[in-house]
Amino acid sequence: MDLPVFGLGNKTYEHYNEVALYVDHRLEQLGANRVVECGLGDDDANIEDDFITWKDKFWPAVCEYFNIEGAGEDVSIRQYKLTEHNDMPADKVYSGEIARLHSFKNQRAPYDAKNPFLAPVKINRELHGPTSERSCMHIEFNIEGSKMRYEAGDHLAVYPVNSAELVNKLGAKCQVDLDTVITLTNTDEESTKKHPFPCPCTYRTALTHYLDITSNPRTHILKELAEYCSDPADKERLKLMSSTTAEGKALFQQWVIQENRNIVHILEDVPSLKPALDHLCELLPRLQCRYYSISSSPKLHPNEIHITAVVVEYKTPTGRINRGVTTSWLKEKHPSDPPCLVPIFVRKSQFRLPSRTTTPVVMIGPGTGIAPFRAFIQERDVAKKDGKEVGDTILYFGCRKRDEDFLYHEELQQYVDSGTLTLHTAFSREQANKVYVTHLLEQNKEELWRVIGEKNGHIYVCGDARNMARDVHNILLKVVMEKGNMTELQAADYIKRMDSQKRYSSDVWS
Repeated sequence: MDLPVFGLGNKTYEHYNEVALYVDHRLEQLGANRVVECGLGDDDANIEDDFITWKDKFWPAVCEYFNIEGAGEDVSIRQYKLTEHNDMPADKVYSGEIARLHSFKNQRAPYDAKNPFLAPVKINRELHGPTSERSCMHIEFNIEGSKMRYEAGDHLAVYPVNSAELVNKLGAKCQVDLDTVITLTNTDEESTKKHPFPCPCTYRTALTHYLDITSNPRTHILKELAEYCSDPADKERLKLMSSTTAEGKALFQQWVIQENRNIVHILEDVPSLKPALDHLCELLPRLQCRYYSISSSPKLHPNEIHITAVVVEYKTPTGRINRGVTTSWLKEKHPSDPPCLVPIFVRKSQFRLPSRTTTPVVMIGPGTGIAPFRAFIQERDVAKKDGKEVGDTILYFGCRKRDEDFLYHEELQQYVDSGTLTLHTAFSREQANKVYVTHLLEQNKEELWRVIGEKNGHIYVCGDARNMARDVHNILLKVVMEKGNMTELQAADYIKRMDSQKRYSSDVWS
């Protein structure tokens, strides 16, 4: 067996590319021939650059290993063939459905990634105070009659819709009637993937529902687009950015990534670039659903699912305003008659409360990291009201200012007053020196050890993986060493055992 391995991972997580490294090592142990060294892609940096750098070593190594001659420069070959339909009946045309035609009109359970439920928006209210320059939404979806089931700790997937303004700009730049009905068919008849997205549909539907038009385009897209430039200077510039030279990589990093250009911005900033829209539809990646930690418990809200989401909006170095696809779309969804409908489904999670209500828990969730813990607190409060014995329920919450972004503060205070919750808060910008939840954890080492060391309690972390989650991990290590009288090695082993016993759980993102 001849062995090439490239792994996909993210350095902010503990087991970075562990599977790829294991497969590479184990296959070599079993006698496989390693054609080229194992490649590791880091999604926290530039995973595509990692792959291209590895691929540049891979092909020459393969050619040498098998004694074959390389084909030289890459030749662009279209994967899909365009068919335009002039008289396609409207009931045969997709209008945003994920898989089954008319699935949005004729809804039937069970609901999942290929068959989302169109949930009416029941409530959409602002959580930030009037002085905040940012926005955070509390949204409640009505799932009555859907037979959808969820548990505290699960995620809600939302299928977003792209901005009509961006879609119209693409149509204008490509000089195409967006209401033209098209089908893109794979030229490889044996391929199981017949179309890049549900077809037939209009260009407008493809760009609105199926294609990602707001992310930074990858280098292979720039390489293909270069051929459509009428100005040789524009063509060379795009080709340079798609190359693996140091100059090309630096230019791509600065012009596309740092200046945060999406495909619309690139068409605006390269005036001679007029691509065929069907080719662009072939090149652009699929628009993915977005996942949100569910912030409600089915014990309290069996017919509703709540989410907590910050509205993403920021100015780029080129002076443009970029908006989050899903949150900017959801911001406009309010209770109405007829109702505003949002395609959703539930993704199960391993992020779970202990089965025994008497087990104490510590939850660390600054900002919207509070979302799953709101569900946990609701669940523990219901158990308490049902007469069950409930262990300590401790929350560490942090934000900028008490009056601006203290999410669910009135609700949390009620749980504190009723004896359900112990709350520790850090407001980072209310004093000269910034205070974060990690500072509070440092101060409360005795409480942490009492929960995890003396009472076999559970620790939960939700939020930023890059800094906060790593800092929490280091503090836990220190607590176990100091209060448990262990060496660093013993403490690390103790925390690993907590992890394997599901007593130390993280729901984090980078």
